[in-house]
Amino acid sequence: MEKQTDEKQSLWAGWSSPPNLVTFSRIILVVVFLGLYIAAGPWGLRNVGMRWAAAIIFFIAASTDKLDGWLARKYNQVTELGKLMDPIADKLLTLGALVVAACYGELGNAWVGWIVTGLFLLREIGITVMRIFVLDHGGKVIAASQIGKYKTLTQCLGIGLLMFPVWTLWHGGAQPLWLSIYFVVTYTLIYFSLILCLYSGWQYVHGVMAAKKRAAR
Repeated sequence: MEKQTDEKQSLWAGWSSPPNLVTFSRIILVVVFLGLYIAAGPWGLRNVGMRWAAAIIFFIAASTDKLDGWLARKYNQVTELGKLMDPIADKLLTLGALVVAACYGELGNAWVGWIVTGLFLLREIGITVMRIFVLDHGGKVIAASQIGKYKTLTQCLGIGLLMFPVWTLWHGGAQPLWLSIYFVVTYTLIYFSLILCLYSGWQYVHGVMAAKKRAAR
């Protein structure tokens, strides 16, 4: 019982530190973003203004990921809670956006959109459950790998480009070349981030299994 109490105290230690407050604020922004995105409708057809607002809030929320990390390192306030909640906040933002985009058919072909979203969901939820499992069994939260950080960067850039309704700047006629290139870049970033997502997930599982084997020796 004492061991469990110590673990809980160590997890919640520093919950009110500035980096963790930034992380909690990002979670609030996620809720606002998803509300605006859903209300705007597919491709912002119901309300273009809400779609622009959703896109701006998405980029603000995504950018705070670097802010809380920088604060934690600069002021030596890296906590177990921060290492756990930071990636969870990122996942809520990106996975929420992907699910709505898939529902609205904004990820290309409907089947492709749901397959891509499903793979993201499977990996992210699986790794989050594993993180919690490791922590619950006395281990320490493993911070995101460098590949995982690249995944988050490309994923946020791709989803962010998808959020901005730049197509509303085009009025009739054949689709201009710049808009075609815009969509190619957008989907390439999202699909490339999926490759990094699956690879970094394999890295994490491999690292946990290796640590478990070392502990068993």
